[in-house]
Amino acid sequence: MLNYIWFGMMAIAVIVGMFTGRIEAVTQAAIDMARLSVEIAIGLIGIMALWLGIMKIAEESGLIRIIARALRPITVRLFPDVPPDHPAMGSIVLNMSANMLGLGNAATPLGLKAMEELQALNPNKDTASNAMVMFLAINTSSVQLILPATVVALMGAVSSEIFITTILATLCSTIAAIIAVKFLEKRKRFAYAPAADSTGGREHD
Repeated sequence: MLNYIWFGMMAIAVIVGMFTGRIEAVTQAAIDMARLSVEIAIGLIGIMALWLGIMKIAEESGLIRIIARALRPITVRLFPDVPPDHPAMGSIVLNMSANMLGLGNAATPLGLKAMEELQALNPNKDTASNAMVMFLAINTSSVQLILPATVVALMGAVSSEIFITTILATLCSTIAAIIAVKFLEKRKRFAYAPAADSTGGREHD
């Protein structure tokens, strides 16, 4: 589906560019964005390598289990389908912590790892599980305790009022996201039905 969407957007851009006489601008934008995507990808390599390495050390040392156990009263309610001691819990906690601290791109590899672990638990591989939807909602609306460094640099100076309003705004968005997910997952239309196992039953379509 995403391939069709991207193709449609590109086709519309080319057609509009042709009719408005700005096809050169469309071509230049495509080249510029291709260059920018490579720069972003290369820039993320170091950050991803660092944080994936730190996460691996934390996993081997048992730190992830300790963190996940400390936050178990919260995580078991948000992610009831995920075993409390599963590595996915540790990845989720670390990702949330990185987002709260405003680490920006540093949270990306942790989020990808968490989704990978959640997908391993997902019996229906072509449908997002309730845990995956909840994690994505919380990740998108994450509480920010510290503004990202890029935002601080753009603003030049940040007053205490900005920090307070940022925390309140992101707290409200996170609560709203959690309520929305919990509400919708109980609705019949959005209910997640795991695929039947190989021993019998029908596959979920």
